Amino acid sequence: MTHRTTTKRARFRFIGDIIAELKKVVWLSKREAAYLTFLVLLVTIAAGLVLGAFDYGFTRLVDAFFLGG
Repeated sequence: MTHRTTTKRARFRFIGDIIAELKKVVWLSKREAAYLTFLVLLVTIAAGLVLGAFDYGFTRLVDAFFLGG
């Protein structure tokens, strides 16, 4: 058996292993995926608003402190 044949078999075994593992995965339903997507967007927007408020506040504080205005 040549090295090339061994490499091809290993590659096909690897692909077969991937397919076998993907069959074991418990996939989300469409409803669960939509709910979790909405939840991620909601948390992201909330975090963005909080960080934006902090940024605005610190900018005003630094401007007032260093620029006297």
